[in-house]
Amino acid sequence: MTTTPTDVHRLAHEVFGWEELRPSQAEAVEAAVSGRDVLAVMPTGYGKSAVYQLAALMVDGPCVVVSPLIALQADQRDGLNELAESAPTHAVAINSSVPAREQEGAWQALEDGAAKFVFLTPEQLAKDVVLERLRAIGPAFLVVDEAHCVSSWGHDFRPDYLRLGASRDRMGSPVIIALTATASTPVREEIVEGLVLSDPFVIALGFDRPNLHLAVHRHHEDHHKHEAVLEQVAGLPRPGLLYTATRRAAEDYAERLAERGLTARAYHAGQKTALRDETLELFLGGGLDVVVATSAFGMGIDKADVRFVVHADITDSLDTYYQEAGRAGRDGEDAQVVLHYRSEDLGLRSFFSSQQADQEVVSAVVKELQRADGPVRLTHLKEAVDVSARRVTGTVNLLQAAGAVASTREGLLLMDRVGPKTAARLAEETAERLERIDRSRIEMMRGYAETDGCRRQYLLGYFGEELADPCGNCDNCDDGTAVDLTHDDDRFPLQSAVTHREWGPGIVMSVDEDRLTVLFEEQGYRTLSRDAVEEQDLLHPA
Repeated sequence: MTTTPTDVHRLAHEVFGWEELRPSQAEAVEAAVSGRDVLAVMPTGYGKSAVYQLAALMVDGPCVVVSPLIALQADQRDGLNELAESAPTHAVAINSSVPAREQEGAWQALEDGAAKFVFLTPEQLAKDVVLERLRAIGPAFLVVDEAHCVSSWGHDFRPDYLRLGASRDRMGSPVIIALTATASTPVREEIVEGLVLSDPFVIALGFDRPNLHLAVHRHHEDHHKHEAVLEQVAGLPRPGLLYTATRRAAEDYAERLAERGLTARAYHAGQKTALRDETLELFLGGGLDVVVATSAFGMGIDKADVRFVVHADITDSLDTYYQEAGRAGRDGEDAQVVLHYRSEDLGLRSFFSSQQADQEVVSAVVKELQRADGPVRLTHLKEAVDVSARRVTGTVNLLQAAGAVASTREGLLLMDRVGPKTAARLAEETAERLERIDRSRIEMMRGYAETDGCRRQYLLGYFGEELADPCGNCDNCDDGTAVDLTHDDDRFPLQSAVTHREWGPGIVMSVDEDRLTVLFEEQGYRTLSRDAVEEQDLLHPA
């Protein structure tokens, strides 16, 4: 089908009342309608949802939207249904919160052509009956929201997302539209690979948020850091978010802030769902000054007037940090983004990020796959292997990453000539590689916290964007100490492919006066001295 920019803009105005679209939005819609997979990396407020909504209205067949958050699904469904009287935007949701009778009604609406959009969780797409019914309906698009969950590099990896590529085949191979707010270069690459996107149209823009003031406060003693966090949060414009590394810290900070007269509540995965939902509703409705949260307070949190995001602890990566920090200032007004940093805290993050291959579980999974006459469903493996379902899933994911197991339309399949010993070796090697990569990401986080340069230049360089001049809106720029972190380099330009003598292929992520930062496929991020590169002939353009 041939679609022109005029067609897309006209539909956007007629159905949604939008006066204009960003050029990238219209291009992504055109690509999807033409049958090309799309990966859109755009911050909240840039109109990621508009891409699939407009594309779906321009072709026959329903649009399947996969989202991990049931509450977010409900919001998007209700928003589309408000327009359904004047446009074909009727939407339904099928998930664990929807009663069985209502789910069957949703299926009937899809099968009759009365519903254009269906919202599902990734867990639903693990069910054979769901995939069979979708295949019979013939969806035009499979939308993968929060697509960074596909990537083990990402900040919110979810195993069920790994099987979406195979689920796509089983439902008839619809065009995929993958959406996420923040994804660095390796995350984007893993999304493309994990979802098996074919020659995708990729847009990645909007990482720079000039209205966010970036700052890092460094501390030597933990109790001094704790008091500094409390003092700062109590004095900042509200509402805001305070992120902590542990549930205990979230409870403690919330209690201490309440003692100072703020309306503050903790939010973490150890709480009951009803309590978390109540806290979220209060925050979104303006009933709280501060939510003190672990990373559990994450995707789908869309409150425009958050005036600060403070991190009491360092995160596991800049992907995580910028995703959480990006919840500030979505209304375009000034907001504060602050990290409280102790170098000793890096050890905690290294512990959290450690990868391990349990050889007994690897052997049990492989033997079960060997016994099978053909592909095996993950649900069968969880029942057959006598450990927790979570450990089985983690082991399968590791074996997939190692190339020992493939995920097919019919289920999981052991690759040729892979036995328990070979699988254990491959899993161990892969676990070690992933741990190297995780540690390199933590080192990039250290680099952000300890840089003397413009923090925004450092941050955007991590995501593959170049800021020509220091930003003038970070603590180092305020102090007049920020050196320009960008430098022209004819031999190793930004984003160029290179090869290291020992570490193999990589991509230049930042170019400084005395060093280069390169992302290597096997080693992760490495910062190289320019002198060493030249003297030892370490690096060459690919």
